[in-house]
Amino acid sequence: MSKKAIILIIVLMSTALIGVSSIQFFWLQKSYSLQEEAFDDRILLVLSRTKERLLEELQKDIKSQDIQKTLKKLKDGWEQDKNLEEELIKNFLYADTNVLDKISPFNLSVIDSFLRRDLIINQGIMLDYQYGIYSNKSKSFFMKNGNYVVEFEDNKSSSTMRDEAKILSTPYRISLFEDFQYSEPSDLILYFPGRQGFLWKALLPIMISSIIFTSLILFCFFYTINIIFKQKKISEIKNDFINNMTHEFKTPIATISLATDSIGSPMIIGNEDKIRRFLSIIKAENRRMLDQVEKVLQMARFEKNEVELKNEEVNINDLMQTAVDNAQLKVSERGGSISLDLSSKKPIIMADKTHISNILANLLDNAEKYTRETPRIEVKTTDEKEGVQIMIKDNGVGISKEDLKNIFEKFYRVHTGNLHDVKGFGLGLSYVKSIVDVHGGRVFVKSELGKGSAFYVTLPYKKRK
Repeated sequence: MSKKAIILIIVLMSTALIGVSSIQFFWLQKSYSLQEEAFDDRILLVLSRTKERLLEELQKDIKSQDIQKTLKKLKDGWEQDKNLEEELIKNFLYADTNVLDKISPFNLSVIDSFLRRDLIINQGIMLDYQYGIYSNKSKSFFMKNGNYVVEFEDNKSSSTMRDEAKILSTPYRISLFEDFQYSEPSDLILYFPGRQGFLWKALLPIMISSIIFTSLILFCFFYTINIIFKQKKISEIKNDFINNMTHEFKTPIATISLATDSIGSPMIIGNEDKIRRFLSIIKAENRRMLDQVEKVLQMARFEKNEVELKNEEVNINDLMQTAVDNAQLKVSERGGSISLDLSSKKPIIMADKTHISNILANLLDNAEKYTRETPRIEVKTTDEKEGVQIMIKDNGVGISKEDLKNIFEKFYRVHTGNLHDVKGFGLGLSYVKSIVDVHGGRVFVKSELGKGSAFYVTLPYKKRK
């Protein structure tokens, strides 16, 4: 898949995700608005019922108290018709009187009990609330939360003022005595401190479901993009591997072909020394190809966990000395040197001698190959708590931070800039990592671009279970 196609997919999927998320957010807001409207209607209905009940109780009180006294006086002085009592009640209620003054403690308890019962039982609203009767004339509360309010303006605390301001900011209020010509205009106010949380709580299942499913989509999106990039990277690495393998095999095949043609030449076929020389070339090139094929097959076996280690007592110092001796010739040809410090006092471990020898040779070979100038390689063995540590340090080209993340991956090759003569399949360090892992050890590298690299391999005395 091309880079443009991947970018197009990312853009389209991102646009779709943003669109879906925006629609979900819109409908959540819409649902909240509907919940809010329904809640407002229910609260206004409760206020309206409470007002009716309060006025009924006030009429009963007025009838039983003030009107009865007036009737008694009138009945003592004159004969009255049947409608006098009703007429007097009506005149009294709408006369020059302040109904607020007629509200008794019993009336306050009626408001409290009716609000509580109507909110919880009839409306199912289990929510803390505050309420009060507010005088629009005096700009103060006559009653709050079932109690008379007696306050002096100078003694009002800031907390009390803030509390009153919150209650007054509520939209839930209803005028009580608008039909009374001379009564002090007042409002019954209901305030819910946790109103917003209550409304969102009703939408909580929808919100949680939306978040979960959106998160799943986002996870799948990023996972898919990650897989696409990984597959693209693997494809590129495998293409590089095929190209490298083709070039690695092309040279020995061409050499074998040339040697074979030379042997068949009339000038050579009778010369035994030359025939032996060409046969040795063919044999060497053939061994070279077999070694390359064996590396690939070994990695395949590692992936299938089909490798069987032939563990035996191995002296790491001895193996390191042998590996350095073998690498010294190639390094010396370039005018370089290898310094060896065998500081390990307990170099005996249980390991596969062949595989350990191979990884040491591989690391030394890399130290020489990836050095542009005169190679200066340091090799050291030291004792660690869990086993023996091997350090191989060079003054080569170094490894970038980006490459450090991938150097132990199969087929991955470090970018070498203008150093084009470094051959290989990208299997060396992957092989090193696999061998160290199956022995229960660990390998890591410290490197900085342009300042060389240092590989550290720790092999345990006995394989960890």
